[in-house]
Amino acid sequence: MGRGRAKAKQTKVARELKYFSPDTDLSALERELRASNSSPEAEQASAEDDQDDDDYGDYEKWAAGDR
Repeated sequence: MGRGRAKAKQTKVARELKYFSPDTDLSALERELRASNSSPEAEQASAEDDQDDDDYGDYEKWAAGDR
């Protein structure tokens, strides 16, 4: 028992989340996007780190017979 009240609360919260549209701070979004695009060195470093974690990184050497 008591499920009706909890379900009503969940329905109310879900409806608020669905139809609530906050004002978007476009200038803050623009600053954030500019900051992420302004450092290509950081992106290159993270790409190199990703290559180290690759399970198939040595596959090319293996397939060429340079095991």
